[in-house]
Amino acid sequence: MNRAVWFQASPEGAKAIGSLHHFVTQGTGLPSLLIHLVFLRVSQINGCAHCIDIHARDLLAEGMSVEKLVLIPVWHEAGHLFSEQERAALAWCEEVTLVSETHASDEAYSAALSAFGEKDLVELTLTIAAMNAINRMGISFRMKPRAKS
Repeated sequence: MNRAVWFQASPEGAKAIGSLHHFVTQGTGLPSLLIHLVFLRVSQINGCAHCIDIHARDLLAEGMSVEKLVLIPVWHEAGHLFSEQERAALAWCEEVTLVSETHASDEAYSAALSAFGEKDLVELTLTIAAMNAINRMGISFRMKPRAKS
């Protein structure tokens, strides 16, 4: 079944989501690699093939090794490959993306706050929220990955 091309059907809605995406990629002090790491992990949790494809490519373009990239879903077991801030971002990313299960626990919040500080943690959470919104649009309207066989 063909589904609507959401950004054509609602250009103003797409513009609103695009503004948030632009802010988190251009207007925060967060490193680009960290933003794409969070974008990828959120997309993996949500199962958005389109976004997984895009952000895996972005991380490779930023210089992340293939070895590290493929271990992102199991970063808990490969923690030595990730910086302290990357581990904190990945943990908070999972906490916020799975908020219906985790309820953004005080323990997770404290850990993320100590790694980021208040302003950066708010902006990291906006980054997570932006990708969750984009994933929901991409999955709901079956956006295809660019990958070729």
